Amino acid sequence: MFWQKKIETMSRKEIEKLQLERLKWTVDYADQNVEFYHKKFKELGLSADKIKTLSDIQYFPYTTKDDLRDNYPYGLRAAKQKDIVRTHASSGTTGKPIVGLYTKNDLDNWADQVARLCVAVGITKHDVVQIAFGYGLFTGALGLHYGLEKIGCDVIPASSGNTARQIMLMQDLGVTALVATPSYAMYISEVAKDQGVKLDKLKIGLFGSEGSTPEFARRIEENFGSLRATDNYGLTELNGPGVAGECSCRTGLHFAEDHFLPEIIDSKTLEVKPRGEEGELVVTTLTKEGQPMIRYRTKDITRISYEPCPCGRTHARMEKVKGRSDDMLKIKGVNVFPSQIESVLVTFPQIGAHYQLIIRRDDKCRDTLEIKVELIDGSLLERYKELEDLQHQIREKLREVLRLDVKVSLVQPKSLERFEGKAKRIVDLRNA
Repeated sequence: MFWQKKIETMSRKEIEKLQLERLKWTVDYADQNVEFYHKKFKELGLSADKIKTLSDIQYFPYTTKDDLRDNYPYGLRAAKQKDIVRTHASSGTTGKPIVGLYTKNDLDNWADQVARLCVAVGITKHDVVQIAFGYGLFTGALGLHYGLEKIGCDVIPASSGNTARQIMLMQDLGVTALVATPSYAMYISEVAKDQGVKLDKLKIGLFGSEGSTPEFARRIEENFGSLRATDNYGLTELNGPGVAGECSCRTGLHFAEDHFLPEIIDSKTLEVKPRGEEGELVVTTLTKEGQPMIRYRTKDITRISYEPCPCGRTHARMEKVKGRSDDMLKIKGVNVFPSQIESVLVTFPQIGAHYQLIIRRDDKCRDTLEIKVELIDGSLLERYKELEDLQHQIREKLREVLRLDVKVSLVQPKSLERFEGKAKRIVDLRNA
């Protein structure tokens, strides 16, 4: 199924022609309307006239999260204030929040982008969709809400929290699709299991807002039974959900290339990498009026394929994000992504899907990593030999993947914190 088949099946030549037209417009629009960009471009002697091919974007400067914070709240606004009809923002837990500004046209495009990715995984106007994202400044809930309404779905804005009520609504209202973070979806599935509730009508999970591995998604599917977990991608800085999303083939997340131009760069050298190589995702918006972004550094590590998908869509596909360059842990000189750890843990049926990573610094000023993970059967804690064998197996498997020896602590079932929004799995005690 397609939402905008003509656009979603354009040839590579047609896609790149459209991108080039829109890239020139975006750069000129930002130059004319955003002092931050005008000043940068002028210093480098750059303008839209310099863009002859898509690869010429490499000569333009990057935009970073610090740039958005330094220009908070309206320093990167391009449209007049009277034309801004929506403002979203990130949580701002590590400083000033990141603000996202939208014109009416931006909201219309956003709804289409979300509708496109929802239809790609099988959502139709006959679906009843429960949104268990928190409503508010966060883009996730309202972004998915308006896209799903555009399709014609019955949308239930349940928001996050009150898990027993979430399950009751799913049963009573015949919910067929769930919008949530992967970690909260896992928690809902566990509570439903404990209650002996079977959510048989639930068929699709639209999960996002945090990274998760394919193995974690499979565990969610096993818990629910009938649900098919799908992944989508977006950032407040760029728009929100709708930047990319899986199709029913689940062979990568299709980029909305008519609205966004992706690049992959080396995070250290900042050089653009050849197609197909892994690196940091950089994105330029192509149609955003409220707050255009030129070469925004997402810090997300992935790779992009430009081969057509078996589903018939021709837009580029990005792999599930491996991790964030600023979330990467460096333990004893080894680079470790939380996703690598998760992919190992979920292969052991004796342990649950919830875990915690604790970083400490020893008396020799070396960083150490402890992984706390829950047992499925708490009585195993009393069977020391079995417990020791399981710990050894997990440590060995982690050593194979990470090339690093870490401490593994197996704890009581349901003793680790659950999250209704983004999971906070890393506890950094190095400065404690």
